[in-house]
Amino acid sequence: MIRKHTHIGSYGIIVNDQKIVLIKKARGGYTGKLDLPGGGIEHEESPETALKREIMEEVGIGINNYKLLTTLSNNLTWKIKENYFEDLHHIGIIYIINTSDTNIKEEPDGIDSNGANWYDINTLNLDKLTPFAKYAINYLKK
Repeated sequence: MIRKHTHIGSYGIIVNDQKIVLIKKARGGYTGKLDLPGGGIEHEESPETALKREIMEEVGIGINNYKLLTTLSNNLTWKIKENYFEDLHHIGIIYIINTSDTNIKEEPDGIDSNGANWYDINTLNLDKLTPFAKYAINYLKK
C-alpha cells in the first residue's frame, strides 16, 4: 500500500565562518541524513512563526533576523513499515537566518532531530545530506 502525503515546512540556513548548522534526522524518509533545522507548519501558524518555533526546538536559539530565500519541492517514496510506503511531496520554505548566537543545542529534540551541530560547508559529504541541505550548501558555495 502507498500513502500519498504532502508536507510543508519552514527551514533555516544558519551560517557562521564557513560552517552551517544541520540536524541529523531521527525519523521519516530522510532518517540518518543531515538536514536544515526546521519543520512542519502547524494549523493556523504562519511560516515565520513555524521557523522561529522549529529553530528553538531543534537548535535552541531564538531568532529575529531572517529573510526568505526560496521555496523548494522534493518527492520521495520511503518504506514506513512492511508493505506500507509513503509517497512524500516535501515542500520547504527556506530562510537565511542571521544570528551571532553560536551556542546551539546539540541534544536530540525527542521528535525529529537527533541533535544539531556545526559542519564545515567545504568538507560535507553531499551524499549524507537531504535535498534541502544540498541546495543550501550549493547556494553558500556560490
